[in-house]
Amino acid sequence: MKILVCGGAGFIGSAFIRNYLKNNPENEVTNLDSLTIGSNLKNLQEIEKNKNYQFIKDNIKNQKIVDDLAKNVDVIVNFAAESHVDRSIANPKTFLDTNILGTYSLLEATKKYDNLFIHVSTDEVYGDAENEDSFTEKSIVNPSNPYSATKASSDHLVSAYYRTYGIKCITTRCTNNFGPYQFPEKLIPKTIIRAKKDLKIPLYGNGEQIRSWIYVYDHVQAIEELISNGKFGEVYNITAWNEITNKTIVENILKLLNKSKDLIENVEDRPGHDKRYSIDASKIQKEIKWKPKFDFNESLKDTVEWYNKKSSWWESLVDEKSLHPQPWTLKWE
Repeated sequence: MKILVCGGAGFIGSAFIRNYLKNNPENEVTNLDSLTIGSNLKNLQEIEKNKNYQFIKDNIKNQKIVDDLAKNVDVIVNFAAESHVDRSIANPKTFLDTNILGTYSLLEATKKYDNLFIHVSTDEVYGDAENEDSFTEKSIVNPSNPYSATKASSDHLVSAYYRTYGIKCITTRCTNNFGPYQFPEKLIPKTIIRAKKDLKIPLYGNGEQIRSWIYVYDHVQAIEELISNGKFGEVYNITAWNEITNKTIVENILKLLNKSKDLIENVEDRPGHDKRYSIDASKIQKEIKWKPKFDFNESLKDTVEWYNKKSSWWESLVDEKSLHPQPWTLKWE
């Protein structure tokens, strides 16, 4: 099997490639990535010399390159996305360009060359679950910020191409990921790095926002199993059912680092901040028998230890913007 992975130098995309080639050493993977914020080829150093792996630097909006690659593969897995909510508040246009127009380019290629298209989306498209039960795949999407709105738009586009053109496609909606190689702007790595530097740890508002967390290797394994066993045209929620407040996450990390809770600093909440994300993944468990394998507390401990040992990976990525306590207040191009 030949697979085109779009956005394969990012956090989740690179985890997918490492995991996939480990499980399927005979298959071929092409990684298409424009190397924007959050992408890093160092994430893939362990497999860069693998004869069944190749990297191409380009943008998924480049229809010609996408078509040239699509005609020679069986599956397209799309991780390529602008994904940080804070940056989407400051500059929505970049998110529209990549998350909607980029998906359009991939769908056009899929329609032309009859690939299987795996569209990797997010639980954030459902919006706030503060006073709701966990959302299922049949729940109405109700995004609250520019990032989740662009992902919801691309989800609808995929669904429309399935209904109109009969393409082979599957959409996944996953909860918050964590693990090694995550870009420093995200909550867990930012907390680890700021704490190691004895900088204040910013908590938006009261820090009681609830997120459901999943170790990245559970997520990418679910996607791999959907390639073989998922039903075309379907949406699958993916979660490990670890609903935890941001405050608790930060406190747990500080405890693992033997740092004082006095480092925590409550800052003004970001605009439109959802209070709770919660999804139900019964469907994927029932239909393809996937279930998470990694324990949250052990995986968080492993992640903290990884960042402790791998400062050579993250030091070059850290700057004023990536560690800023309120990134939505900055100017982003």
